[in-house]
Amino acid sequence: MVRILLTNDDGIHSDGLTKLEEALREVGDVYVVAPAAEMSGASHSLTLSRPLRIRQIDERHWTVDGTPTDCVTLALNQILGPDEMPDICCSGINHGGNLGDDATYSGTVAGALEATILGVPGLAFSLVAREHFDFTEAARFAVVAARKVLSEGLPEGTLLNVNVPPGEVRGVRVTRQGIKKARPIITEHIDPRGKAYYWIGEEYFNSEHEDGTDYSAVEAGCISVTPLRSDMTNHNAFDAVAGWNYLLAEEVESRAQDQPAGLG
Repeated sequence: MVRILLTNDDGIHSDGLTKLEEALREVGDVYVVAPAAEMSGASHSLTLSRPLRIRQIDERHWTVDGTPTDCVTLALNQILGPDEMPDICCSGINHGGNLGDDATYSGTVAGALEATILGVPGLAFSLVAREHFDFTEAARFAVVAARKVLSEGLPEGTLLNVNVPPGEVRGVRVTRQGIKKARPIITEHIDPRGKAYYWIGEEYFNSEHEDGTDYSAVEAGCISVTPLRSDMTNHNAFDAVAGWNYLLAEEVESRAQDQPAGLG
């Protein structure tokens, strides 16, 4: 029987997680290990500064008081036994999109990424909406995508970042990661004790995006499927930067010669 690990960054009580679990039960046995509280924006962070606590809800559900990365790490190395190792890990369904640069902040994407690093194919699902979250189409496509990955696999080290538009779905596009066109907006406030605190928000501008990106697919009403990987090397820039080797070596040698001789 197929075993499926679920996680998310919206927390164990998220409606998106519930809908994803209900849909994927027709594919296999589902195990849920999710954060005890919302961890949106946690990115690929691992908790190292304090101990973590696991709470078992029932035989298929656990919470961790940490990040999505913590959840997947503990699920694969502590919670699930050798006979329960998952064949696939699905993360989501997130309340809101994880398009373009936002994928780097996303705990949803990070959950799938951590699974991929640990040898389990990972898929991240997000619904690109700001209100009226109807997860029906996203959950339906999660079943299709999970079955496809289970039957055909993914290239080594690859995860899929899936973003589903709200409303009617007009198709599916395999896309590249776009560029977010926004700038940070920081507002300052004063708490009851007279101390300043800050909220970080965003202001979007120039909403046009290049064809072939995740943004353009969703704007056209299509599901965006973007293959990602943990290797962040910019291979297009490799040759240009590799040409610096000689200059950098000269600079290091020059600085070494300029150092005063050590005292004997």
